[in-house]
Amino acid sequence: MSAPKRIQRKRTKGYRLPPDAVYVGRGSKWGNPFVVGQTQIRVPGVAADWEYEGRLHKTTGQRTFYCTGTDDAGMPVGFWHDVQLATREQCVELYRLYARGLDLENLGRGEPLAHVRAELGGRDLACWCPLDQPCHADVLLEIANAPGAAG
Repeated sequence: MSAPKRIQRKRTKGYRLPPDAVYVGRGSKWGNPFVVGQTQIRVPGVAADWEYEGRLHKTTGQRTFYCTGTDDAGMPVGFWHDVQLATREQCVELYRLYARGLDLENLGRGEPLAHVRAELGGRDLACWCPLDQPCHADVLLEIANAPGAAG
C-alpha cells in the first residue's frame, strides 16, 4: 500500500475523485480559513518575524503602533509594524497553528488531533491547490499520518 498523498482536484469533464480520497478544501470542515490575498499579517510580529493580524478594521499597507506598555513617564512603549496580505506559505503556516489547536485571536480551534487522525489517517487528501505549491492538506497529511500517533 502506498503512503497517503495530496491530490489536486480538477474541474475537467469526467473527473472523479478517487474513492478513498477525502476532499479537504474550502466548504469542507477541513478547509483552511486563512485565504491567500485576504488574510492579513503584521510584520514584524510581537514574538516572531510575522504574526496573524486578527484585529478588525486594519488596512493592508497600514503602519500601526503596537503598544506593549508605558514607561516611567506614562508614555506608550512598543513598536511599529506593517499590515500585509499573507502569502500562500504564511496561510499554510497559520493553518498549521490552527490545526494544532492554537486560538488565533479567538478564531476558534481546529479539529482535535485525534479526530484528524481517525478520519484522515491513511487516506489521500484532495484540494484545489497546485501540487507544486504549499497547501494546508500537507499539514493534515502530516498530522493524520504522524509516526506513532494513535487516534
